[in-house]
Amino acid sequence: MVLSKPASWFLVLFGVWSWFIWPNFLRNIWGDERSWQDGPQPFFLVHLVLVVVSLVLGTAIAVLGIRGLRGWARSNR
Repeated sequence: MVLSKPASWFLVLFGVWSWFIWPNFLRNIWGDERSWQDGPQPFFLVHLVLVVVSLVLGTAIAVLGIRGLRGWARSNR
């Protein structure tokens, strides 16, 4: 499968966006009083899993976009 240049850039930007948004979200959840009462609460743990999964998927999507841009550059030489 060959990705177009705009689609590849979209995937890269989506991955960057994920790394910009989710760590900030985790900082906000970390400071929430519902997160810590005698240790981590399910509220925090669920959101932690959400952040980790989102960062992994964002990274994978960005890698696909980078590979698409490299493939596009190779095909247009």
